[in-house]
Amino acid sequence: MKKIQLIILLTAVLIPGSSLAVYAGNYELLSPDGRIKVNISSDRGIHFSVTRGDELIVRDASADMILNGMPLAGDVPGKARVKTIRIEEVFKPVVPVKSSSVRNECNELLLSFRGRYAIRFRAYDDGIAYRFETSFREQLVIDQEKLDLHFAGDFTAYYPEEESLQSHYERTYQVKTLSAVGEGSFCSLPLLLMTGEESSMLITEADLYDYPGLFLEKKEDGLAAKFPGVVLESVPRDGSGDRNETIISEADYIAMTAGSRTFPWRVFVLADRAADLVESDMVLKLSSPLTLDETGWIKPGKVAWDWWNALNIHGVDFESGINNNTYKYYIDFAAEYGLEYIILDEGWSESTTKIMDCAEDINVRELVEYGRSKNVGVILWVLWKPLDMDMEKILDLYREWGVKGIKVDFMQRADQYMVNYYERVAREAARRELLVDYHGAFKPAGLRRAYPNVINYEGFKGMENCKWSADITPEHDLTLPFTRMVAGPMDFTPGAMDNATEENFAPRFTRPMSQGTRCHQVAMYVLYESPLQMLSDTPSNYYRERETTDFIARIPTTWDESKVLHARVGDFLVMARRNDESWYLGAMTDWSTREFEIDLSFLPEGSYDMEIMEDGINADKIAKDYIKRKEQVEASKKLSIKLAPGGGWAAIITPR
Repeated sequence: MKKIQLIILLTAVLIPGSSLAVYAGNYELLSPDGRIKVNISSDRGIHFSVTRGDELIVRDASADMILNGMPLAGDVPGKARVKTIRIEEVFKPVVPVKSSSVRNECNELLLSFRGRYAIRFRAYDDGIAYRFETSFREQLVIDQEKLDLHFAGDFTAYYPEEESLQSHYERTYQVKTLSAVGEGSFCSLPLLLMTGEESSMLITEADLYDYPGLFLEKKEDGLAAKFPGVVLESVPRDGSGDRNETIISEADYIAMTAGSRTFPWRVFVLADRAADLVESDMVLKLSSPLTLDETGWIKPGKVAWDWWNALNIHGVDFESGINNNTYKYYIDFAAEYGLEYIILDEGWSESTTKIMDCAEDINVRELVEYGRSKNVGVILWVLWKPLDMDMEKILDLYREWGVKGIKVDFMQRADQYMVNYYERVAREAARRELLVDYHGAFKPAGLRRAYPNVINYEGFKGMENCKWSADITPEHDLTLPFTRMVAGPMDFTPGAMDNATEENFAPRFTRPMSQGTRCHQVAMYVLYESPLQMLSDTPSNYYRERETTDFIARIPTTWDESKVLHARVGDFLVMARRNDESWYLGAMTDWSTREFEIDLSFLPEGSYDMEIMEDGINADKIAKDYIKRKEQVEASKKLSIKLAPGGGWAAIITPR
């Protein structure tokens, strides 16, 4: 398929006076609906505040960059040339994570200064963003980027505190007021601040290229930008092989980059309701458009995953483990249930560093051919550093073998080199028609729009942690859609068939279980945006639980339309999503029993068949208890559903 023209409608006109007011060094920018206002001042440095309706959110924020030892704006930026633009465009993502059509509508203000730099602001109905732009001929050394944020209240934060700038970004969210966060503490993004009982602001970034990732550090009276420096020397950490590394030295600057460029967007999503966070597409809208000419080969889908349950299959006449017989069993399972892929995770190669040679009992070519005969593709796990050492040769080999993608792991850095590595992998993989799933990774920050073969990211604490901790609680499960998932899709790896109540859960490394009910796991396939969605348990368990497996296998991984019906951060989420003419409903709760009414009026008029999976009457005692049933419904119907503690509910609705 040739690259399609993504922009269907684009207008650039002067914003009427109601959208922009200009005074001496003071500017006012309104969102298209007029509810969000950004007041910008360039009298003494660049400062701005943010108001939503009558609610002041950001009392004062200051922004600057230190280039080659000198501030870009400084205390007196000078007089600016002002350009105002109204943007109205609709584009169609190659991989529709939330919707098959995205409307990008905002008001934009560009302030251009004599020092060959500019700052660009955008105001959306659901947030604001800004970025710096420069037009120097010579290369720039970026010593630091400054962003100091001061808020209008002591907001409650969902704070993913980091211990180091080297991180897998697998954090639990500490819920505390900003004043209770220790000075000098810093967090990765996204960061969620509750600005009212229902309202909130989420801070993240977009269009991140050739530049380090942003962290936020707690200062006495607010938050300030923090960045990793340019890494000058690193070595493998003692005893970890090539899995982890120690940074020996880093520069006293954060980037060396082209003098004429745009810098990443600093993004502030403003939500009146928790539902607005889940429905927001601001990161995607602020990201660079498609760069690939051919995209027809990019196929989202579901994956039979080997690592979570340690390849523990049974009832077979061969020894299970890392061998071709076991993976052929996985392929047979995937083919039976229409799953598009299997993954060969860690262990398939001779070693984690020798990733062009197979382990003794593995023959990737044979597995690829066997999978091809059953319409199942193969994805290979690799460590980032060995891939980095000889990327083109390695990817050429994988392409020759016929694999469909790579899962790249253990990057655990966000410095400039690593950000560039993400793009280089995406670009080189796309040239060979390979998908990319990033693990040990920072959050999505825009790469997936330009390179839609980047089909998934980790960058949060997912279900693998059930193997060694009790951190993956239903409350954690219901925090992720309002925090990390706002930035983009997430490879949580759901699908546990051994489900436990709070008192019965125990971490088990090789035969893990999940917290919450069976239907809590099933609902994740509707609620969690993941174009490459895992079935994490072993095929033997899925064969034992065929009713559940059949239901999960029928849920797609991309969506034409998404609607949030009920939501509260950390507590519950109820959604409806459409793929083609069918609708899929999902609901999850924390450890509290909950009841909801679902109004089906979003359905087109007519009659429908609805297949339901819901918590059984004893799911509060035996979390695997569920009921699967069918009924006929009309578009005018209102459903009443009940969720057990840690429970869930899911439905597939198809036209009659």
